[in-house]
Amino acid sequence: MASMDWAGEDTAAAVRRRIDAMWRIDGAGIVAALARATGDVGLAEDVAQEAVAEALAQWPAEGVPRNPAAWLTAVAKRKAIDAWRRAERLQDRYADLGRSLEDVAEPEWDPLPDDVLKLVFVACHPVLSREAQVALTLRIVGGLSTGEIARLFLLPVAAVQQRIVRAKKTLAAAKVPFDVPEPNEWHDRLGGVLAVIYLLFTEGYAASAGTSWMRQDLASESLRLGRLLSRLVPREPEALALVALMEFQASRFRTRTRADGSPILLADQDRTLWDRTQIERGRAALAQADALGRGRGNYALQAAIAQCHTVAPSVEGTDWHRIVLLYEALGRLAPSPVVELNRAVAVSMATGPATALEMVDRLAATGALRGSHLLPSVRAELLSRLGRMKEARTEFSVAASLAHNDREREVLERRAAGQ
Repeated sequence: MASMDWAGEDTAAAVRRRIDAMWRIDGAGIVAALARATGDVGLAEDVAQEAVAEALAQWPAEGVPRNPAAWLTAVAKRKAIDAWRRAERLQDRYADLGRSLEDVAEPEWDPLPDDVLKLVFVACHPVLSREAQVALTLRIVGGLSTGEIARLFLLPVAAVQQRIVRAKKTLAAAKVPFDVPEPNEWHDRLGGVLAVIYLLFTEGYAASAGTSWMRQDLASESLRLGRLLSRLVPREPEALALVALMEFQASRFRTRTRADGSPILLADQDRTLWDRTQIERGRAALAQADALGRGRGNYALQAAIAQCHTVAPSVEGTDWHRIVLLYEALGRLAPSPVVELNRAVAVSMATGPATALEMVDRLAATGALRGSHLLPSVRAELLSRLGRMKEARTEFSVAASLAHNDREREVLERRAAGQ
């Protein structure tokens, strides 16, 4: 074991930070390797988490090993063997592992050469509902907490926990192996795979909780998976469109935060620093999706909205009327309260805040987005633009109390204080 590097710090807290950082980078690969070795996705995620718990208990006293990911993988494999022994299936599993090692000596064509993408496809097995596919994959591939997943789904945490547990049990009962589906079976899983990549990127683009405004490691991994997937299914327009959307959004990353990590809102970003190469890649991917001639779907419409922002010279010079039309189309195709809220923002920029405030108030009356900071923060901005400053500060305060991301909360608190 290597000695600790954090002289003067609380060792347990330092170890937890080290594990959190390592898991964000290597977690999905560790679970994928365990799933490949055990043939059981649910078991792989369980033993990985047990290994993390053991690390949290041991490393503060014994030090962090030179290769933390390898240590976690080895401990998790030992725990898997212990689980098999308890289930009295050790010899059968040893035989399975032996056969898998023999197969390694004779490599075959692998249509999904990336273990993490393979894990996404396995977790998105048709035996699960779409909601269960996405929740489980966000947990085991993205490493998102149940709280983070609940906020993405706008659901109670307990409901998400139950969904994930049930999904693992269903995969185990159906004896779903860590195996590559044939390419002709990909279509049945593609919707779930795209949804997972999209939601992982969404969490990376604007972290729902924590101390960072963004999680660029998560967003970058999502973009990598999306690019790889689009090359594997080049005639699937929504796969190409999702890549376009992520390229457009990622092009702004280096202008979204200051050196201290504090957020820079769209109106204050230096557009000359946006990554023109990524923007061009996004335009090419969206054009390729359109060229397939099957019309624009959910991700293509969102990509078109993002493109409007990336080509505009300023917030004032943005084609807000076109964005309103695109949101109207998106709302008919994939209706959700978040889409309606974003449409209200676009309407406020195109025609003024009064009409948009009426839209937001109607949305609030339905009970949609209750418990989310999104609706009161938009309402506060509209009230501010209408000169109703006392009401605006109250709404900013409500939004701040509901925000789980520290950086976002700081922005809302400053607005509530009139800064």
